[in-house]
Amino acid sequence: MKILFEITSQGAADILIPLARACNRAGVSWECFFTGEGVLNLSREDVDEVLETAISAIACEASWESYMGEKPCPVKLGSQTNNSQIVGHTDRIISL
Repeated sequence: MKILFEITSQGAADILIPLARACNRAGVSWECFFTGEGVLNLSREDVDEVLETAISAIACEASWESYMGEKPCPVKLGSQTNNSQIVGHTDRIISL
């Protein structure tokens, strides 16, 4: 099974981190796509740490520029096209 976490809200890290750790313990593959206010979660060190175990983590480039400006992004920048590609090969989507 593969899970996609769609991160769209600023406070999602408090839920994402324990869910990602549970996936790791259970041997479930997972990916993240950050968009809208969700990119703000990428400024947390504990989010960066848990993302090291993700298959992939992508941030919407337009959202990153809108909320984070010129700061370097800790994950790959992409677009909603990348999001669609991930959705196409995932079993479950969890929106946070």
